[in-house]
Amino acid sequence: MVSLLRTHDPRDLRALLHPLSELTQLRREWERSVVGEFAHAGQTYALPRFRFSGPSTGSEPVRLGLFAGVHGDEPAGCAALVEFAAALSAAPERAAGYELFLYPIVNPTGYEDGTRFNRAGLDLNREFWRDSAQPEVRLLEAELRARRFHGLITLHADDTCEGLYGYSHGQTLDDTLLQHALRAAERVLPRDGRPTIDGWAARNGVICECFQGILAAPADQRPRPFNVIFETPAHAPFALQVSAAVAALETIVAEYRGFIAYAQDL
Repeated sequence: MVSLLRTHDPRDLRALLHPLSELTQLRREWERSVVGEFAHAGQTYALPRFRFSGPSTGSEPVRLGLFAGVHGDEPAGCAALVEFAAALSAAPERAAGYELFLYPIVNPTGYEDGTRFNRAGLDLNREFWRDSAQPEVRLLEAELRARRFHGLITLHADDTCEGLYGYSHGQTLDDTLLQHALRAAERVLPRDGRPTIDGWAARNGVICECFQGILAAPADQRPRPFNVIFETPAHAPFALQVSAAVAALETIVAEYRGFIAYAQDL
């Protein structure tokens, strides 16, 4: 399997998805499908979905949704999902009891154009659950309602930050998982320790508030899933951003398993 750390082209959707598609041909744990398709200027685009079924533990699998490429000019998160998938395939036992859904490119037109916005000129991460007409948003809102994930992880990159940080939305579990993720990732890149990041009050790289319209579970979903947004510094070397994001993903998956085991013992 070819690593995107050396071959990444931020405008080539086929090259991005090829390693994941290859996994679905080689490993029975993987399945490829699409959330849906939409047309723009006579061209058809799809939102790809890759599902990984970890070894069974005898209980209902824990469903996590992993998202990247909400902003088309943040390709490191997309590549990180591919690298995470490759590592997972080499050691599937690390995801025992999980059903992981990977959405490596939420904004395919923005990815092709290398822009934050989609080709309609909108920031998709301000459009969710606001009666948006954008097809990418409508497709993913239906997906979020149908899957009822136990947790969401979204990867971003910020060209204004000084290091790693994330959003926990003021939720205790989100904060705990994010702190573990940041500790693991700062072996690769430093954490942003400023008191204000991205216009929000921050503490040790964690922001408790957030913008409206972000990719999130439906407001009426109960129980509420955890929702962690992990940010890498976009000015850092691409390979280091990818490695940091992969470390964060692996840590959250491992730590959430421990949380579930603890909760079951209560």
